[in-house]
Amino acid sequence: MIKRTLYFGNPAYISLKKEQLIIQLPEVEKHTDIPESFKKEAVASIPIEDIGVVVLDHKQITVTHGLLEKLLENNCAVITCDSSRMPFGLLLPLAGNTTQAERFRYQIDASVPLKKQLWQQTVQAKISNQATVLHKLTGAVVKNMQVWANDVKSGDPDNYEARAAVYFWNNFFPTVPKFSRNRDGIPPNNLLNYGYAILRAVVARSLVGSGLLPTLGIHHRNKYNAYCLADDIMEPYRPFVDKLVFEIVQSGVDYTELTKDIKAKLLTIPVLDVMINGQMSPLMIAVGQTTASLAQCFLGEIRKIKYPEVF
Repeated sequence: MIKRTLYFGNPAYISLKKEQLIIQLPEVEKHTDIPESFKKEAVASIPIEDIGVVVLDHKQITVTHGLLEKLLENNCAVITCDSSRMPFGLLLPLAGNTTQAERFRYQIDASVPLKKQLWQQTVQAKISNQATVLHKLTGAVVKNMQVWANDVKSGDPDNYEARAAVYFWNNFFPTVPKFSRNRDGIPPNNLLNYGYAILRAVVARSLVGSGLLPTLGIHHRNKYNAYCLADDIMEPYRPFVDKLVFEIVQSGVDYTELTKDIKAKLLTIPVLDVMINGQMSPLMIAVGQTTASLAQCFLGEIRKIKYPEVF
């Protein structure tokens, strides 16, 4: 089942009642002259089991502990935003799988050769998807990227990932003068940052659901990063975000600021169509297949991660 992404950008009181997320608006509740019938009609409810991601983007949002408990119990990713209204924090359940301890042990004990092979597959999938997106959207020559994808060796010792990234970003936004991919760079870097944050939360959520530690990466090793594995596994999915951002830029809207309309488009990332195992699937469902296959790789049941393809 496709899980819903909920975005709260205004003051709200959200609570739990009978397995439902209840939304109440403070401005309605505080007015005593409003009829009770109208107040009841202003209350919205959503089944907890239908929710996959919740984004809290306002300082005057109140969330009950009972609701948070139920959201985490259903492996929902809860994202909080900072004063600049960018994703800042992520809540995930501590226990997301019935055989979690066993899977943690296999993940921790994974050999260096295995992790290098998994990173090789990851880089190959990322470069291939980047090449497809770049050629389809801009018509740029990508034969070099296709060669690099095929030439990636175990562990990517030649750093083809970085080489492909430089070529990709140098050619991806031809209508944006002097664009370079930098977290603090000029727009549409702001859109990319927001989209990647949503993608990262979706991947971290699925990793927990597959009984894996999002902290222990197969390549990323930053001791200050709590989501190294999520950053590894999201790499082949980044081009889907890039494609969406490209389409927003090309639509002619003012993308210098992250408006509610632009955020609404970026919050469709979990339900973007991707191709995996020869079948169309919403991105969130595909990520679940990817993380489940990664767990199987750690357990020694298979040797290849299932990654999506851009169609």
